[in-house]
Amino acid sequence: MKKYVIGVDYGTDSCRALIVDTSNGNELATSVKYYPRWKEGKYCDPARNQYRQHPKDYLEVMEASITEALAKCDSSVAQNVVGISFDTTGSTPALTDGNGTPLAMLPEYAENPNAMFILWKDHTAVKEADEINELARKWDIDFTKYEGGIYSSEWVWAKVLHVLRKDGAVKKVAVSWVEYCDWLPAVLTGKTRLYEIKRSRCAAGHKALWHPDWKGLPPEGFLVALGPELKGMRSHLFEETFTSNEVFGSLTPEWAKKLGLSEKVVVGVSAFDAHMGAVGAEIEANTLVRIMGTSTCDIIVSPEKEVGKKLIPGICGQVDGSVIPGMVGLEAGQSAFGDVYAWFKNLLAWPLQFIDDKELTQKIEDKIIPALAEEAAKIPMEESTIIATDWLNGRRTPDADQNLTGTITGLNLGSSAPRIFRALVEATAYGSKAIVDRFVQNGVKVESVVAIGGVAKKSDFVMQTLADVMGMPIKIARSEQSVALGAAMFASVAAGVHSNVGAAQKAMGQGFEKTYQPNVEKTRKYAELYQKYLELGKI
Repeated sequence: MKKYVIGVDYGTDSCRALIVDTSNGNELATSVKYYPRWKEGKYCDPARNQYRQHPKDYLEVMEASITEALAKCDSSVAQNVVGISFDTTGSTPALTDGNGTPLAMLPEYAENPNAMFILWKDHTAVKEADEINELARKWDIDFTKYEGGIYSSEWVWAKVLHVLRKDGAVKKVAVSWVEYCDWLPAVLTGKTRLYEIKRSRCAAGHKALWHPDWKGLPPEGFLVALGPELKGMRSHLFEETFTSNEVFGSLTPEWAKKLGLSEKVVVGVSAFDAHMGAVGAEIEANTLVRIMGTSTCDIIVSPEKEVGKKLIPGICGQVDGSVIPGMVGLEAGQSAFGDVYAWFKNLLAWPLQFIDDKELTQKIEDKIIPALAEEAAKIPMEESTIIATDWLNGRRTPDADQNLTGTITGLNLGSSAPRIFRALVEATAYGSKAIVDRFVQNGVKVESVVAIGGVAKKSDFVMQTLADVMGMPIKIARSEQSVALGAAMFASVAAGVHSNVGAAQKAMGQGFEKTYQPNVEKTRKYAELYQKYLELGKI
C-alpha cells in the first residue's frame, strides 16, 4: 500500500503544501496560499525595518493549502497520509502568555504588532543585538561562540528584548516566547503548553544561544544582566531540544477533521526552511547548499570528527544535528540577494507609478530584470569597472553587521543601467565567495555547491556569474519544491517509513537538472576584482 507525506513550507509571503509519495518522491499535488493580512501590508513599517506577521495568517493558510492539495488527489491519498512536517522562516519568534499562546491570539492584543510573530527580516533590534555581543564578550562564557561569535538582530533574544522594552502592555503579560516552527506542530498536536512544546534543535541552536556545553540556554544571571525585562523568562523555557527526524505528536481530532486526515497522522519536529531545503536538495558531507531567493541561506554539513573543537567565526551557527542527525550543521547567508536586484528594478520603475494603465506598467516591470541581465551579459569583463557591495539589507555573514549599508563606486557618465546591474550581480557573487572562503580558511571542506530557490531556477546570468566568481561548478536541484520536499523527507522518517534521513533522500530525491561550469579565464579575472570588493568593504 502506498504511503504519502505532506511537507509544508512557510516562506516570507506564502505557505506551500506538497504531497509526496514516500516510495519514489513523486510530487502528487501542491497548493500555495498567501498570508491575507501580510498581503495587505498590515503590521509592517518598512521604513523602520519592522516586519510582523499575525499567527492567524499561519493557521488559515495551513488549513487552506493542505485541504486544497489533497482535493487535487485521488480520495485514497488522504487515507494513506502518514506524516506531516513543517519548515518555516527564522528566527521568527512571538511572545506568549503562561499557556504558550502567542499574545496576538488574545483578543486584547489581536491588533498589536508587538504581540505578533517577528519575521526573520525584522531589523528593529540592532541595538539589542549589539548589547548581547558586548555582554557575551565580558562574561565568563561566551554564549555566542557556537553562533559564529556575533549575535544578530535577526535572532530571537534581540527581538524579544526589543519588544519587551518597547511595549509595556506586552511586557506585563509576556511569560515566554516560541518560534513559529515550534508553534505550528504544537497546534496540530494539541501540545501547546510551554512544557509540552518540543523545541527544534535547529532553531534553538542557531538562533537562541542553546548548547549542551552550558546545559541549554544562557543562565538567568546572563539574561537579567542583559535586561531586567527578561527576569524569570528562562524558567518558562526549555533545556532539551529535538532533531527533525523525531516525532512531535499526532493530529488532534479537531485538526484531523479540518484537514480530512486520520488522527494517526504523525507530526514531526520542525526546523527552519533553509535547513530542510538542504535535505530536499540531497545535501551530503561537505556539500554547500545555497537557498537563493530574496536573501540567501547557505547550509553545509560536516562529520563531527572533522569539525571537532573548531569554532568558525562570523557564521550563523554550528549545531550538531540541526540539518542531518549525526553531523554538524553550519549556516551562513546573505541578508539580501534577489532583493538587491529587486531594489534596482524598483528604482528604475519609479516613474511608472504615474501611468494609469496598470496592465501596461506591470508588463514593463516584468521585463526590466530579464532585459538588464541580457544586456549585462554582453559587457566584456574588462569593462566591469564599477564595484559594489551587497549589504543593502546589512550583512548576515561573514561577520554579521546589520548597521552596514550597500555601496556602488566607480560611476561615471557612461555608467548605464546594465553596467550597474552587472556590478550588483557581481557584488552578490563576491559576497557568496566570501562565505565559502570563511569556511575553507577555518578548515571546513567545501567540495561541491548545490543551488535551490527562485534565483537559481530563473537567472542563467546570475548563476553563471556566481560559478565564475566562486570558481566552482554549481548544480541546480531538479525539484521546484526542494524546501517542502525536505520537510516531506523528514515527515517520512518521523512516521517510520524510512529509517533515517539518508534513506529518505535516496528514495525521494529528485536529482539535478543542470550544472553551471566556471570559465577558468573569467575566474582568474574575477579574483582580481574580488580583492577590490574586499578593499571597498574595509573603508
